[in-house]
Amino acid sequence: MQISEREPRESARDFATRVLKDNIIHLKLEPGSMVSEHELAVKLGLSRGPVREALIELSKVKFVEIYPQRGSYISMVDYELIDEACFMRETLEIAVTERCCLIGVAPNHLAVLRENVKLQQFYIENDNNQKFWELDNEFHRTLFLNAGVLRVHTLMSSMLAHFDRVRAMSLALVKKNKLVEDHRLILEAIVCGDTETSKNLMHKHLTNFKIDKQAICAKYPQYIKQ
Repeated sequence: MQISEREPRESARDFATRVLKDNIIHLKLEPGSMVSEHELAVKLGLSRGPVREALIELSKVKFVEIYPQRGSYISMVDYELIDEACFMRETLEIAVTERCCLIGVAPNHLAVLRENVKLQQFYIENDNNQKFWELDNEFHRTLFLNAGVLRVHTLMSSMLAHFDRVRAMSLALVKKNKLVEDHRLILEAIVCGDTETSKNLMHKHLTNFKIDKQAICAKYPQYIKQ
């Protein structure tokens, strides 16, 4: 399990929830595996109370399954939840893309987005999937920021956590150069105010996971809910 530093003024429960969620998304805590409150508390340097609260919180979003007298287990990857999350994401991201075309991209946001794409290319060439992941997230977040709907992105992100596990699995299977090129083309279409092209590009970009589904299920059958 990978443990990040506790943030200033972050409560013990929030710290435990964040770290466990990150490890579930990135498959450090594998789907179907049993987790022990005591062992997690020791690793996190916390008492069992905040860890128990974190597990209950994660069970509410179906990341953890808690069985009385039996223990807690990391939930299997459920494509029904993923399909719902992706429907929401596609609907919102395409709307944001259209809005950015209509209002334009602020110079400071444009500079950030172009630098972001350059850094994506740098990190995939240096085989750093974690940095690429962070930059990918930040690219889409900046579009929401430019559109003036950053709170919508925050709400969307909470549901997308299930999809993020599929993203983590697909990074080993997809051509990341293609993802960088997608981002570059989407940005340039937005800058040109080409609404239809940018929306079509975003649609294709966001539905890549459907193409990857068969490969993911073949490579990680033990993680998939049947």
